Amino acid sequence: MSRHLLVVDDERNIRELLRIVFEVEGYTVTEASSCAEATRRLEQGNFDLVICDIFLPDGNGLDLVRSFHARDPDTHFVVITAHSTPARALTALRDGAVEYVSKPFDVEELKIIVEKQLKRPAEGSLIAGSFDFIGRSRAMWPLLEQIPQVARSEATVLVTGDSGTGKELLARAIHAASARSGQPFVPVNCGALPEGLFESELFGHVRGSFTGAVSDKQGMMREAHGGTLFLDEVGELTPGIQVKLLRALQEKKIRPVGGNREFDVDVRVITATNKDLKKEVEDGKFREDLYFRINVIHLHVPPLRDRVEDIPELVRHFVEKACVRLGVEPKQIHRDAIAVLENHSWPGNVRELENVIERTVATESSQLITVSSLPPSILDSELEAGVLPGLSVLPEAGLDIEAHVDTIRRDLMRQALQRAGGVQKEAARMLRMTYRAFRYHAEKYNLTAED
Repeated sequence: MSRHLLVVDDERNIRELLRIVFEVEGYTVTEASSCAEATRRLEQGNFDLVICDIFLPDGNGLDLVRSFHARDPDTHFVVITAHSTPARALTALRDGAVEYVSKPFDVEELKIIVEKQLKRPAEGSLIAGSFDFIGRSRAMWPLLEQIPQVARSEATVLVTGDSGTGKELLARAIHAASARSGQPFVPVNCGALPEGLFESELFGHVRGSFTGAVSDKQGMMREAHGGTLFLDEVGELTPGIQVKLLRALQEKKIRPVGGNREFDVDVRVITATNKDLKKEVEDGKFREDLYFRINVIHLHVPPLRDRVEDIPELVRHFVEKACVRLGVEPKQIHRDAIAVLENHSWPGNVRELENVIERTVATESSQLITVSSLPPSILDSELEAGVLPGLSVLPEAGLDIEAHVDTIRRDLMRQALQRAGGVQKEAARMLRMTYRAFRYHAEKYNLTAED
C-alpha cells in the first residue's frame, strides 16, 4: 500500500526534488507552496506524513503543524528550515512535529527519517494481543519502538520504573506480541512471598517435604513452561533465593523442594523492579552475576509526570473501563476535568490515575464527569499547588459562585504574598490590584505577612 506524503515548501526546486526522491521510493507525493494551499490539501485528503518548511509566504509552518496535530495526531510532521535554532527545534517538537531537520539536508538521511517515522505506532499505542499499552507521548516512543524487537527475542528482560508505571502491563504486551503468546504468562510478586515459601512457590515441592506439604506442587516456573515468567519486584529477592534463581536461569532446570529429580523448564523470563539494581549490586545487596543475567535487555518505563501528553488518552480509556466494570452507562469527561488531571503530579503514576478515575465514575451520578466530580484529594492538592481548575460547565448540583470566586482570589493572594515576602504592595502589583483593594480582601480572608 502506497504511503501518501505532502511536501510544503515555497521553493519549487525543493518540492520537485523531494517529489522525485520519494516517488522513486514508492510514495505518493502531493505538493503545496503555502500555508493556505497546505491547509486545503490536508482538509481534502489523508496524508501519512507532512514535510513542512517553517517560513512560508503566507504564514508560519509551525502554526500549520500545531493546528493539524491537534486535529489529527496520527499525521506525522517533519519540519525543515534554513533558519535553525535550538529554541525553534524544541518549539516544533513541542507543537507536534516528530522530527526537525535543518537545510541544507541530506536526501538519504531525510529518507531514513521519513521511513522511521512511518514505522512508529499509528495511534501512539502498542496493541499486542488483548493488552493495550497506551503511550502517545514523545517520552514513550523509544520504549514502544523496542517492543516488537524485544518480543521476537528470547533474551531475559529487566523492566525498571517507579511503582505504578505499568511494568507488568509492558511485560504482558511483550508476551502477547511474542511467539509464546499462546502459552502461559505467569506473574510472580517477589516482594509478597516470605522467603520460606518462595522457593516452594517458584520451584515447587514434593509431598511431605515440609509441614503442610500434603501434596506435590508443580511450582510457577513449571506452570510457565513454554511461556513467560514475570518476576515483579525482583530486587526484593533474598541472597539465598538469588543463588537458586541464577542456577535455574543458567541451566534451565529446577529441582522441587524435597525432590531428587530435576525438570527441564523452557521459559522466557522478564523481571521488573523500582529499585536501582546497579546500586544494589554496589552495596552488596544483589548478586552481580544475577544482575547481568537478567539485564540482557533493559527497558525503562517513564513516570506519568514525564508523559503528560498520555493523560487524556489514559483518562478516557480508564473511564470506559470503569463504566464496564461497574456496570454503569457510558460516561464522558469534560476537557476542564482532564486539564486538572494533566496538572496533577501523580506520585502513584498510572495506577493512581486509574484508581482516581474508577472512584470518580463510581460516585458521579450524571453522564458527564466535570471538575467538581473529581475527588476532593485531587482538587485540594491542585489548589495547594496553585493550579486552579476553571469551570466552564455548571455542575448539576449548582454552584455558589461567590464562594468559588473567593476561593480563587484567596489562594492567588496567598501565593502573591509568599512571592512578595509578605509585602502587600508588591503582592497587589503582581495581581494588578490596587493596594486598597488588596488590603481590604487580605483583612476579609485573614491573610497576614506570615501567609
